[in-house]
Parts: sequence; structure tokens; C-alpha cells
Amino acid sequence: MTRTFILFVAWFSLVFLLFPIMPAPVAAAEFCFTILHTNDEHSALIPHSAAVDYALAPEGNVHATPAVGGFARLAGAVNQMREEKSGEGEEVLLVSAGDFLGGTPYSWLALSGQAPELTLMRRIGYDLVTLGNHEFDYGPEVLAGYLQAAGMPVVATNTMPPAVHPLATVGLARTHLVELANGLRVGFFGLLGKNAVSVLAKPGPVRFSDQHQAAREAVADLKARGAQVIIAVTHAGVAEDRELAQKVEGIDLIIGGHCHTALTEPLREGQTIIAQTGSSLQYLGVLELAYTPGSGLRLRNRVNRRPYLLALDDRITPDPEIAAAVAEYTGACEKLIAEATGGRFSDLLAVIARSDFPLANPKSRQETPAGNFVTDAMRLVTAEKTGEKVDFAFQAAGQIRQPLTPGRSEQARGLISLYDLLLLCPLGTGPDENAGYPVVSFYLTGEEVRRVLEISALLPVVFDNNYFVHLSGLRYDYSPQRVLWLTVPGKNLPVPTMRAVLKAERYAGEGIQPANGGEYLPLLRGDDTLYRVVSDYYLLQSLPMVGKLLPQLAIVPKDKTGAPFSDPAAAIVRVDGAELKIWQTLAEYTAGRPQGEDGIPFIDWVYAGTAGRINAVKTLPLWVWALAGLLFLILLLVLLVICPRAYRGRRKQGGGYAV
Repeated sequence: MTRTFILFVAWFSLVFLLFPIMPAPVAAAEFCFTILHTNDEHSALIPHSAAVDYALAPEGNVHATPAVGGFARLAGAVNQMREEKSGEGEEVLLVSAGDFLGGTPYSWLALSGQAPELTLMRRIGYDLVTLGNHEFDYGPEVLAGYLQAAGMPVVATNTMPPAVHPLATVGLARTHLVELANGLRVGFFGLLGKNAVSVLAKPGPVRFSDQHQAAREAVADLKARGAQVIIAVTHAGVAEDRELAQKVEGIDLIIGGHCHTALTEPLREGQTIIAQTGSSLQYLGVLELAYTPGSGLRLRNRVNRRPYLLALDDRITPDPEIAAAVAEYTGACEKLIAEATGGRFSDLLAVIARSDFPLANPKSRQETPAGNFVTDAMRLVTAEKTGEKVDFAFQAAGQIRQPLTPGRSEQARGLISLYDLLLLCPLGTGPDENAGYPVVSFYLTGEEVRRVLEISALLPVVFDNNYFVHLSGLRYDYSPQRVLWLTVPGKNLPVPTMRAVLKAERYAGEGIQPANGGEYLPLLRGDDTLYRVVSDYYLLQSLPMVGKLLPQLAIVPKDKTGAPFSDPAAAIVRVDGAELKIWQTLAEYTAGRPQGEDGIPFIDWVYAGTAGRINAVKTLPLWVWALAGLLFLILLLVLLVICPRAYRGRRKQGGGYAV
């Protein structure tokens, strides 16, 4: 016992003596860094909504404006964040999730070999960008020249140009690895989502691999190269970003775009963080991050009381060098517009009209003031330019990009600049490769016009609201409940009724289609009269797709003799040999409005609201009527067949009893 006690005391003393020199557990290192991000910049080089507020701000006081965004403000905010984080010894990365092109007249400069958006983004200090669907608005050849001129790192993991295509030679990267000063290795890859691919205007020969498989391969590649944090920069939309996080392991952060969602707080899908900043540089996204080996990535914004979205408003001091560069691009843009209009319009920020109200443009399955304004301009200006009446005008909602917003500041209240007006329909090119989709003119039978209305009711249900069709020269009632018979379970396959349109009438008057009253004539099913229709080149090219999917809704554009067009280009409206662009009809229509006492044209009050052109009428679904009819037939069968037999049987049986 004594010996055991002595040994225990000796062992305990040894442990006690050695304990002070035993190493304490080492806490895992934490790597802090900040990601700044934008998406869907859409060529919004100057503050906007309304730009006239920015243009007419008091001299020397550009802060006194409610206009938001602009690349100079973006640069100012980025400079401010970098300076602050540099003082804290923290590194900052700046990325874009695509659609830096398309949406304003500045994007038209890409057609002349200039790259204002990415050139400015490179000067601001973007570390990388990915591609959006609007980068393909002018085709992959123009995009290749644009990227070559910009010299900006582009990560496009699932974009697959042919090996001999110019786009394959501009250095599109599958992945991108950055090692920060603190030793942290951050890996990036970029994806164009399924929906974004489906709405590409001019993909050309470029193909896009499966997003999830491309992501898995990118994650594996980056991990093999030592990436500790993996970031997907996607142009896909929040729904697809959630799906990506669910289906592909190993993604720490998704910086997204495409659906224009301003996430005031990032979403979580499992261990993956999802962030997005809206559109048109209303905000700069700020993600203060910390990575701990074994624990992963966490957000620090809430601890630091830092908002995830920094508003790019008049509280931000613009960067003077970027502001000067933007002014040079404004001059180049004005030169282009002057050449296209023979000098009629040349000052991008000049006041072109006055309005006491905004022309709203909600992306929904309903008539909008902006849609009425655009289609009236197309119908009436085309008729004026060609000297021939236009019966109907159609324009897809997806081609009307913005509302028409008058100025709100004291010095600009109610005014509309040419720039603000052109934001309505700035997209595309025609065969002439000049800016803007051209107006097309063709003839349809009354029956085919009714099919256009059925298509307008159907496609937004099957796809999205961008396929809804605005119109001029018509009004109609339709039942949203009668668009589909049903959707096939398991396959998500819609079965259309082709009977959603309840009543259609054509406007028989002259000029603007009024909000109330006016002369209308019925447009009946089976009407084989030819009517002159105008639309845009993009919509006309899309019509054959509908006929292939739904032969019963096939539409065949014709000339005035009724002969079908063999080439959509033959339908393009030309004035003095030049294509008449949608944006030109807007400028001409607006400048031609009646003038007020100040000599400025004013927007007609008919556009202050909707005008009863498209009327949703609530009815019972057709399947209810079909089921009721079936039940009636069954009941009739019972009454006509089963009951008489039973009656005859009882008579026979009753007769036997009588005997």
C-alpha cells in the first residue's frame, strides 16, 4: 500500500511539473476577406430613373438628384470600400454575374467595336465577370470583338464556342483561382443558366453544356488546385441557384444574376450562401466573409452592422475619372443616334417630352400604359412613314424593358429625356447590323390575329410573363381560367384549350386608341379578311416556333396579296432605304405629341392608366363545363336507356301479378 501510494504521488508530481510546458490547443486560423458584386448592369453608365434628374442637377451639385446608379458612383463606392478594408488589412474582390451589356443606348457602341461597359469595369478594378444572355444580343462574333477590346477576365464554364470561332480565342476561362495576401485560395467558376440560354437572341454556333455537370467538374478542378473557398458566379436566377446548391456539393457561395432580384439578405441553401443585387447598378453588393478550415464560410455583415446592399445614390461621391470617361462615351453615343436619325435627334439627355405621370410597365399578364404607348407609336408612326394604314401593332412584353419615368427633382419634375424614352425598347439589331430591332409589316387574316391573342394568353403560362403581347388597334376579353385544359402530371406538359379569347374587336377609328368609347367592329373566328400588322423583327422570327409546337395555332405572315413571306427580312419597313427601328418610332411619336405652353410635347392622358385593351374575365374553367357536360350525358343515358328498361320490366312483372 505504501509503495503504491509513493508511486502515485511520484506520477502525479511528474504530470504536475510537465503540465505547464505542454502546448495549449491551437485555434484554427480564420481568413477574412470581402466580396463586392454586381449583376445585370445593362449598360447603365449614368444615373437613371429618371436620367433627366441627373442631367438637370444643379451645376456643381450632382449629389442633389434622386437618380440612382451610374458607373462613376459605382467606382466611388468601390474606392471607398477598398480604402476602408485596406486600413483593416483585408483584401477585397469585385465580380459581376453578367448582363453587363444591353438595356440602354450605350450598349449600341458595341456594334462599332467599342466596349464601354467592360472597359470601365476593368478600370474600376473588377477581378472577373461571367457572361449573361444579353452579351449575345448582337451575336457571338460581335461579343468576341467586344471582349477583345475590353481585355477583361471572363469566366464562362459552360460556354462552348467552336474551336475555330473568334469567341474561343479571347481567353474565356473555365475556372479562376485567386490567392489572397493572407494565403487563402479562392476559386471561381461561371455559369449561364438554363432559362438564360433559352432566351439568347443570337447564340450562333455557340453551345452550352449542362450547368450541373459543368459545376461538378469545376468544383473538382478547383479543389484539385488547392481552392479552399469555391464561388459560383451565375447568370441563372434565384430558383436555378437554389437548385444548383442542392444538386452540386462543394459550392460555398453563389453570386447570381438574371432575375433582377435585390436580396437585402443572402439566402441559405444547405451550406451554400446565395446573393444578388437587383439590376442596373441600383446597389453594390457587399459580402464580408470569414473562412475557417473545417468550419467553412460565414458572413460577418451582421456582426459588423454592414448592409448587404449598398445603395448607389446621391450619398456616394462619384469618381471623377470614371465620370469623364462616361462623358466621352455619351458623346460617341450621341454621334451614333444623330447619324441614324439624320440629325433629328442628337442630344441624349435633351428633354423630349413632359408627363405628369409615369407610364408603368409591370411584368405581368396584363395591359400596361407603357405597352400601349409603345404599340401606338409603332402603329401610328409606321402608318405615317409608309402612307398606308396599319390595323394592328403587337409587341412582346420582354422587349419593353422599362417603364417611362419622368423626372422627380425640383428642376426636372415631369420632364422626360431622350435617354429615358429610349430605355423602353433599346434591344437588338436588324439585318443592317445597326442598333435596334426594326419594325416589320405583314398581313394576317382575322382568324390569325385571334390566334395571336390566344398565344399571348398561353405563352406566359407555359414560359414567363416576357411572352405576353401588348397591342394597339384591338381590344379583347379573355379568361385566364380557360387557357389550359390541364397540365399532364409528372411531365409538366400543358394542354391548351385554344378557347381562352372570349371576344375580340378591332378599333375602327383614327389616331390614338381611346381609353373609353371609340368605334369598334367585331373580329370573329374564321375571319379571312387580311389586316395589316406591324411588330418587331424578333417577334416575327419567333412565330414559326409557335406553329411547330402547336400546329393549331400556326400563323403565316403574308404580303398584301396574301402570299406567304419566304424570308422575314422581306417584311422589314424601310424609310429612304434605311430600316425603321422601334426606338425611332418612339422618338418620332413622342416628339410629335401636342405641345404645351412651354413648347415641350406632353404625353397624352390616355397613357396615365390602362385603356381596356386587354381584359381578363373570370369564368369557370372549360374542364368544369366539360365535366358538367359528361355528367349530363351520363344522366341522359340513364334516363333514356336504363329507366325505360326498368319501367318495361315492372310492367311485365305487374302484368303477371294481374293474371
